[in-house]
Amino acid sequence: MPRFAGLAYRSWEEMVFGRALRPLRYGLGLEVGAGRVVPELKYWPSRSADEAGRVVEELASITRDALERAVDLGVEALQLETELSHLATLNPKLAREIVEAQKNVMERYRSEYGIALALRVTVADVRWSREVGREEVLARMLEAFEEAVGAGADVLSIESIGGKEAFDYSIVRGDLKGIALALGVLAPADVAKLWREISAIAARHGALAGGDSACGFANTAMKLAGGFKSRMLPHVLAAAVRAMSAPRTLKAFEEGAVGPGKDCAYENVIVKAVTGYPVAMEGKSAATAHSSLVGNVAAAVCDLWSNEQVENVKLFGGTGPQVCLEMLHYDCQLMNTALKAGKAEMLRDLLIASDAHRDPQALVLAPPSAWEIAKTIIAERDDYRRMLAAGRKALELIEAEWRAGRLALDEREAAYLQRLKRELAALPDSGEGMLELARAYEERAKFKLSDYLG
Repeated sequence: MPRFAGLAYRSWEEMVFGRALRPLRYGLGLEVGAGRVVPELKYWPSRSADEAGRVVEELASITRDALERAVDLGVEALQLETELSHLATLNPKLAREIVEAQKNVMERYRSEYGIALALRVTVADVRWSREVGREEVLARMLEAFEEAVGAGADVLSIESIGGKEAFDYSIVRGDLKGIALALGVLAPADVAKLWREISAIAARHGALAGGDSACGFANTAMKLAGGFKSRMLPHVLAAAVRAMSAPRTLKAFEEGAVGPGKDCAYENVIVKAVTGYPVAMEGKSAATAHSSLVGNVAAAVCDLWSNEQVENVKLFGGTGPQVCLEMLHYDCQLMNTALKAGKAEMLRDLLIASDAHRDPQALVLAPPSAWEIAKTIIAERDDYRRMLAAGRKALELIEAEWRAGRLALDEREAAYLQRLKRELAALPDSGEGMLELARAYEERAKFKLSDYLG
C-alpha cells in the first residue's frame, strides 16, 4: 500500500465538521462527510443481560429503543456502533447473531420511516487472552470480522493494542524510550499486519474498513493525566503521547482503511488532515464513559459525533442509549444548522477557542496544531521517524503557546516539558536504533519481539 506523502488540506482553515474531502456513502442510505454531521450511538448491554446470556436479545432491544427515540426526535441519519465483547469475539457465531438481529431491526425502520442508517461493528482485540493461544485467538478475531460483515455490518473497526505491553510498562514510569518503542516500532508493525487482513475482509463483502484507534495508548495516558486537580501523569506527556500515537492510527489507512475513523481515536483530527476521509469523534457528550479536558475542541472537524459508550440502564429520560442519542442529536442539529447558515467556521472556531488554551492536550487536538503535526508526520519516511517528529512538533507547539502567555502551565508541567524535549532529542534517530534497546523491554514488559517483527 502507498504511504501518504502529502496533506489532504492546504491549510487547517479548510477543515470543518460535517465536510470531508472524501465523503462516504454506505449502509442504508447513509452519507458521511457530505455536508452534515451524523450522530453515532454506542451502547453496552446491561450487566444482568450479559450474565444471563441474553446479549443478542438485549442488543436487538437497544436497537429498537434507539430507533424509536430517533424517529420521535426526527433524526434523519444515524450510525450505530456495536463493540463486541471478548465473549462475542471469541465466539464468532454469536457475533453473527448479534449483527443479524440488529440489522433486521434497522432495515425495518429504514423501510417504514426512511431514516438513513448504518452499523459499525468493532471487534475486540483479544490476542492477549490467557484462555486461548495467540494464533488461534487471531484466527477467531478475523472470523468474527467475517461473520459480522457477512451478517450485514457496514463498517469494520478495532481498537488494536499491539505494543501495549511495552507502553503500559513505560507510561506509568514516565519512560519515554519504552513509549517510543511501543508507538514507533511495535504498534505500527502490528497495525499494518492486522489491517491488511481487515481491509481484505471488508473488500470481499463490499463493506468499509473503518479505522483503528490509539485508545489503549493515548486514551490511557489521558485518563491517567486526569483533570486540573487529580493527575497521575503530566498533561504535557499525555499531549505528546496523543501526537505520537497518530502515525500508528494513520497506518490503518495506509493498509486500506477508508473511514469513517473510529470515535475514540481523538488523534483522528490529525488523520483527517492527512487523508481527507471522514472521522468520528467524541467529547463532551461522551461524559458517560469518561471525563476529559477536550470536550468541545474534539468536535471541531468531526463527521460523526459519538457518545463513546453507555450501559443500557434505566434513567428518568429513558434508557441510557436513548438519552445519549438525544444529546448527540441536538449537538449535531447545532452543527448542521451552522453548516446550512454558512456559520460553520465560526462555530468551529468557538469550539476550538473554548478548550485549546486551557490544557496542552486540547492544544494538540486543535486543528491549527493538528494540521502542523500532520504536516510533520508526512514529511518523514518511516513510522518511527513519523512518531518522533509528531512528538517533537507537539512539544514545540506547546512551548510556543506557553512562552507567548496563551497556555498556562504550572511549574511542574513547565519543568516536565523541558525534560520531555531533552529525552525526545536523545532518542535514536531510526527504528533500527530503537530495536537495539528493545531486548531489555522484552524481558521487563513480558512480550515477544517476534510477535511483532517475525
